[in-house]
Amino acid sequence: MSDQLERFIFSRRDIRGQMVTLTQAYRDVLSNNQLPAPVAQLLGEFLAAACLLSTTLKFEGLLALQARGEGEVPLIMAECTHHSDLRGIARVAEGATIPEGASLRQLVGDRAVLAITVEPERGERYQGIVPLEKDSLAECLEDYFTQSEQLDTRFWIASGPEAVGGIMLQVLPGNNAASEAENRDAWETAQHLASTVTAEELHKLPHSQLLHRLFHQLHPDPLGTANIRFKCSCSRQRSARALVALGSEEVYQLLEQQKGEIRADCQFCNTRYRFDREQIEALFNAPPHTLH
Repeated sequence: MSDQLERFIFSRRDIRGQMVTLTQAYRDVLSNNQLPAPVAQLLGEFLAAACLLSTTLKFEGLLALQARGEGEVPLIMAECTHHSDLRGIARVAEGATIPEGASLRQLVGDRAVLAITVEPERGERYQGIVPLEKDSLAECLEDYFTQSEQLDTRFWIASGPEAVGGIMLQVLPGNNAASEAENRDAWETAQHLASTVTAEELHKLPHSQLLHRLFHQLHPDPLGTANIRFKCSCSRQRSARALVALGSEEVYQLLEQQKGEIRADCQFCNTRYRFDREQIEALFNAPPHTLH
């Protein structure tokens, strides 16, 4: 299914899973990021992974997945909300040479880290960070769950020019739908079966068909679907709050440097918000509640 995420569980075993396929949402993100093909496809992997990870949210908010380093691609980031709104960005260093087949670790470079940030609309922000030490995003995510969450978790992600798809499998601790030995055998079997999936299957097969083709012997039960779309969360109000957070002295200096008009560009969708002197004065003279 295009732009759709499917949740499922192996009802006789303590294992859950998700699969996602992105087409139009993927293309919409790329239309706002002029990237070399290898970087575009890597961003696709991050988009798919953010969708898969967002299913772990138990509240209203967003999940952000990002890799930062000192290489030719110092930042790759994808966000997915509980509404299944998706956006992403990748930055390529000026004058960078991006070779075909370069790994994630090679592109992000030295001192690279992988971070997963959860931002609830109500409550405290949480961020987990691990060193980015493996070549693929799937391997790095598996490291993250081993180190930060202590949960057996596996990912299979395939990104192409027009589509990206992925599968996530995770052990459910403490469910006790089966014995420890039965769960261990089922986990090994599920990983083996998922490892046979092809990029074409991930990109083109309906999820119900792929779920049956891969896992029918483990009796998967669908838990529901979500329709994914590209939607940026930027707004004029958020840009205004960002300016107020900078403080009046810095903002007025910026206003002079930019010759009487501040331009705030969204990096995710390229929307430009303009603030002239009269609008800036209104921001700092307005009561605080008008900015919420």
